[in-house]
Amino acid sequence: MFSKILIANRGEIALRIIRACKEMGIATVAVFSEADAESLHVSLADESICIGPAPATDSYLNISAILSAAVLTGAEAIHPGYGLLSESPKFAKLCTQCEIAFIGPSWEIIEKMGDKDQARSSMEAAGVPIVPGTDIIDDPREAQKRADAIGYPLLVKARSGGGGKGIRRVNKSEDFINEFQLASQEAQNAFNDGAVYLEKFLTRVKHIEIQLLCDHHDNVVALGERECSIQRKNQKLLEESPATSITDEIRQSMMAVSIKAAKFIGYENAGTIEFLLDTEGNYYFMEMNTRLQVEHPITEMVTGYDIVKWQIRIADGLPLTFSQEDIQIRGHAIECRINAEDPLHNFRPNCGTINFLHVPGGPWVRFDTLLYQGYTIPPYYDSLVGKLIVHSKTRELSIRKMKAALCELVIEGIEHTSQVQLDILSNELFVKGDYYTDFMEVAFDETLSE
Repeated sequence: MFSKILIANRGEIALRIIRACKEMGIATVAVFSEADAESLHVSLADESICIGPAPATDSYLNISAILSAAVLTGAEAIHPGYGLLSESPKFAKLCTQCEIAFIGPSWEIIEKMGDKDQARSSMEAAGVPIVPGTDIIDDPREAQKRADAIGYPLLVKARSGGGGKGIRRVNKSEDFINEFQLASQEAQNAFNDGAVYLEKFLTRVKHIEIQLLCDHHDNVVALGERECSIQRKNQKLLEESPATSITDEIRQSMMAVSIKAAKFIGYENAGTIEFLLDTEGNYYFMEMNTRLQVEHPITEMVTGYDIVKWQIRIADGLPLTFSQEDIQIRGHAIECRINAEDPLHNFRPNCGTINFLHVPGGPWVRFDTLLYQGYTIPPYYDSLVGKLIVHSKTRELSIRKMKAALCELVIEGIEHTSQVQLDILSNELFVKGDYYTDFMEVAFDETLSE
């Protein structure tokens, strides 16, 4: 087993990884920017190294600084967490060349599945249903013809990146050229890759994802599914597991297809295949995330398996010690993302000093956060400051437990999104489980949906 791991990330996910390493008896190295010198992950790690100024491009995305820190401290492996460099094939490749284990899939797989055009082609070859659309298309006039043939509404989607960037919905033919060019330009600015493709926009669909663990010994296990349909501007707000309103037959089919796809592409480590599920029970491949997901805790709650620990074991060459038959989904779990944003002002990011913090407690209540009393949130990074996770025997009980936990959560000094989460949990459509990816637009007024 690795004796020392460097965590190439910050915030709550860096803390999550450090805690897993401590339980496994593995020493940890934290890297941090000048703006994060007082962050909790810096003090909890066994060692810490400053890797640059506040901007992420000069610190958390500075590959040479991170690799230098790993070499200097004698770290045998690097865990990238999520976001930042977690899906960078260049970073994964350089780790390998420096003889440092990258805790994730191979750089070749990251590159293939990060290219959404290649990912679609690979999944189609593996027998996975894909949304009707096109391959990469450059010429706007040719794209217009293909779009008119597919029909509207449709999406213009960037080949690279994620996080909702480089995606444009087109509702009618006369808007297509402008939206096509805007999507391409946004993708170029965000990912230095302006390539886009077209995809039919499916209405009244649920966003369902299958969590996979794949070792180096051809073992692949699906840890059930998560529902991630509560979104705003393609950013997830709340997730739950198991998914609502899907049959066991559909669940088993989606897991079987995901396992088949992972084996087909030779995937290793933790990964997630995301699908769109329509009201007729048809599902379509959307993308594969070649990293740890933000919402992984709800899967841990319902299965009892620690995904981060298994990422580390797999990267060290150890086989899975359980099979698909061992996976049992127990109870129901919900995760609410708490963002430092002002919902009353179009979810504007909100920074400041935490004057008072009270974290909810009780059985099966978990709050993964970077916050502590007196901490000042820097303005340079993602607005996620915590994830509130609960587990109970039934969905109804989990909703009640989450409401109680949100009411108990106190974060003074910043605006945040806990009240929005309470509003979601109290909404009739959510309570019934009869909600889709357009939930925020349907259920709330313009202030929250824009």
